Amino acid sequence: QVRLVESGGGLVQAGGSLRLSCAASGRTFSTYHKAWFRRTPGKEREFVAAMNWSGGSTYYADSVKGRFTISRDNAKNTVYLQMNSLKPEDTAVYYCAAKFYFNSDYADGRYDFWGQGTQVTVSS
Repeated sequence: QVRLVESGGGLVQAGGSLRLSCAASGRTFSTYHKAWFRRTPGKEREFVAAMNWSGGSTYYADSVKGRFTISRDNAKNTVYLQMNSLKPEDTAVYYCAAKFYFNSDYADGRYDFWGQGTQVTVSS
């Protein structure tokens, strides 16, 4: 079991930056694939970015490619989402997610453990 807690959301002007953090419980977080998703009212949850358990591979939604970067610090059991050049359409609740690496695909969008979410609002 993994417990995930996001932080770092807030209000930012268009063109600005934010860094989201997701702190995980458990000593084996390094063996989990990690991802970020987002949801806006009235829409389905949307995939944003993912990283495989080793950190050697990443995958991004086309809408954020070149602007967002997923990274992790295994010593801190934390995964990050650096968001640059933010746009009003990036406004959403952002969730981090994780799943055990064994026999799973980090880029398939299916994750087992979820945080509670953090609100990001981008003003125009």
